[in-house]
Amino acid sequence: MSKLLVIAEGRDGTLRNVSYEAVAAAKAIDNEAEIVGIVLGNEALDEQAQELIHYGADRVVTIKSDKLETYTSEGYGQAVLAVVNEESPDGIVMGHTSIGKDLTPKLAAKLDTGLISDVVEIEQTGDRAEFIRPIYSGKAFEKKIITDGLGFVTIRPNNIPPLEHDASRSGEVTAKDVEVADIRTIVKEVVRKASEGVDLSEANVVIAGGRGVKSADGFKPLYELADVLGGAVGASRGACDADYCDYSLQIGQTGKVVTPDLYIAVGISGAIQHLAGMSNSKVIVAINKDPEANIFNIADYGIVGDLFEIIPLLIEEIKAIKA
Repeated sequence: MSKLLVIAEGRDGTLRNVSYEAVAAAKAIDNEAEIVGIVLGNEALDEQAQELIHYGADRVVTIKSDKLETYTSEGYGQAVLAVVNEESPDGIVMGHTSIGKDLTPKLAAKLDTGLISDVVEIEQTGDRAEFIRPIYSGKAFEKKIITDGLGFVTIRPNNIPPLEHDASRSGEVTAKDVEVADIRTIVKEVVRKASEGVDLSEANVVIAGGRGVKSADGFKPLYELADVLGGAVGASRGACDADYCDYSLQIGQTGKVVTPDLYIAVGISGAIQHLAGMSNSKVIVAINKDPEANIFNIADYGIVGDLFEIIPLLIEEIKAIKA
């Protein structure tokens, strides 16, 4: 039986949804493999470990250390490598998040292995897995296979659905003692500029504003719509450059890549750099007063009109449906 490691990622005492998606990805790679989760942090980790088991992991290794309170590539790298060296897995899976994009290339280099990043789908062909990932800013897709060595992949959030939660599943949780030393980077303070609530990269609904919102106040209706729909607010680079919002909300080639079930583009023209960050969304709704805006070329539904008239009507209608 093969063995696959899943590196879980937590925040504020809970695991991010992409951790459960990584377990599902590991199962898609080899349904018969033993799935071993790794949970890191500086607090009690048993509850997070059990949740990972409920979502399909067979057993979990936890590593608790004060030096793992906040992410550093050195600290997390040492902890993960200690488990890799002990478990000798056939593959490793992690989310293609900001942490995953920083950590996994360094781990791959230390392990002298390749890395397939930003996987959006896994297919079985014969007895091997094929990994599908977007290229050329999402305009094309390529298939990759692992012919030799350790299989190391990162998966894009919101593309591989997690397995069904099963509270009756049980598995072994082992606390491993790892001495995390020689950390040259010291994080003294973490200031989060992103809005509270749903994480943008994992949101099922995203409402994104562009230059068409005209000001920081123009984002207020977007936040209200996001609140009604249980979603998150994002922005185009143009809106960020105009200082309408913080760059932590930027979606696009040089920002976050999102693949929600519903993406509502408000006042966004549809530059290719922005499309690279959201074009794989399942349903795209565009609201723009310019009927020739490029965003309409990829939208499933388009509304031509003044966003400041349309958004309040949408909010009112959705509230009425929910009432």
